[in-house]
Amino acid sequence: MNRYQRNITIALIIATFLAAIEVTVISTAMPVITSDLGGLDLISWVFAIYLLTYAVMTPIFGKLADLFGRKKIFITGATLFLIGSALCGLSQSMEQLILFRALQGVGAGALMPMTFTIVGDVFKYEQRAKVQAIIGSIWGIAGIFGPLVGGFFVDYLTWNWIFYINIPFGLISMHLIGKYLEEKIEKRKRSIDYGGAITFIIGASALLYALLSGGNEIAWNDSIMIVLFGVAFVFLFIFIIVQLKVKEPMVPFHLFKNRHLLIVNLSGLLLGAILIGLTAYLPLWVQGVLLLAATASGLTLIPMSLGWPLGAFISGRIIVRVGTKPISLVGVILIALGTFALTFITSTTSNVFLVIVMFFIGLGFGLSFTVFTVIVQSSVDWNNRGAAASSNAFLRTLGQTLGIAVLGAVLNQHIGGHTNNGTNVAPELLAAGLHSVFIILAVIATVCAILVATFLPKEQPKYAKEQSS
Repeated sequence: MNRYQRNITIALIIATFLAAIEVTVISTAMPVITSDLGGLDLISWVFAIYLLTYAVMTPIFGKLADLFGRKKIFITGATLFLIGSALCGLSQSMEQLILFRALQGVGAGALMPMTFTIVGDVFKYEQRAKVQAIIGSIWGIAGIFGPLVGGFFVDYLTWNWIFYINIPFGLISMHLIGKYLEEKIEKRKRSIDYGGAITFIIGASALLYALLSGGNEIAWNDSIMIVLFGVAFVFLFIFIIVQLKVKEPMVPFHLFKNRHLLIVNLSGLLLGAILIGLTAYLPLWVQGVLLLAATASGLTLIPMSLGWPLGAFISGRIIVRVGTKPISLVGVILIALGTFALTFITSTTSNVFLVIVMFFIGLGFGLSFTVFTVIVQSSVDWNNRGAAASSNAFLRTLGQTLGIAVLGAVLNQHIGGHTNNGTNVAPELLAAGLHSVFIILAVIATVCAILVATFLPKEQPKYAKEQSS
């Protein structure tokens, strides 16, 4: 890695850390924030709105990066993220916090796909997995240190600082990208797909809002839910028609003719559902079934945060020698075996067993996601890399949203009407519901393993030999 690449990598690490730690830091601080601002009934939207705006804006920024360059979009995204952070820290009500979190999500929608895209631009194929492993490990570090950082600020300063601390680091990242990133952008007239952007924003927002609200704020059979799904269907259908007709489509559908991209995107959708299922419902098992403290549930997830960067590191070291398919297949098989093991746990199962299982699941995610990212970076040329990376990121997020909606509905079928004052539920009922959730996760993981084993090409991606910029 030369000096130029090192400066770019530092900038991307900082940007990734800011986006990754945001969720874990705010989770720790939410009890204090709600105590200060009120609005406890709105707490879920502090997280959901960030996810919604991030997901909706990701494909749009990805295409804009292909048209106008990565540097402009990265700096735009970082600026929006930091403005959102500053405003979150100044919030005087829960409604304001939710609004400014939405702005943060818009900025993150540019930052994260640009990170993957810039790695593909700056590094050669044999370097990409190693750099991606470094950046991927940041998610694990954020998962471990986020709650500690959040707790420190809450205990010794104020909750506002969990947002303010983003600003100096974000400015450093912007400075490094602005100063060092070199781009050779072809000078030509740009055609922006406004129709595609507008129809996608409306359609995707309606779909994600329905999925995030269904069964919680809005009943699934409510007329509002029918309207939301109707709006989503109509506008996404129009979006597809627009994409097939315009000169510069926001999502070039011809990319999905590439079998590498198609299988990786479908796998990302499935793995996104598994990831959110584990992080949302395993702590519920530890606290609600095993009746252990919240600290114990947090410790159960830490092994996944340790296994993930280890898997990313291993894949980065051997990807050129072994190839993409064997590594990704081992990764998804580990995830499938881990989720299958969870279907056998009972109220007498030791928490140590869960720790071991989660470590190997994290190892599987590290192996597979790192290789999948490299495949996306190496399957298209410069002019389509932003759209490819952002589409992949959107589908992973959509997988998480679909996963939490479906799994939540399954769990509610078991515990609905059996809660004690709307809060607690009998451990045996909760265990039955979570057992069904784990079975679904195991089935999804098995489907993903079969998909990779059967359809992912053995040969290298088309642009694996492309020279870096």
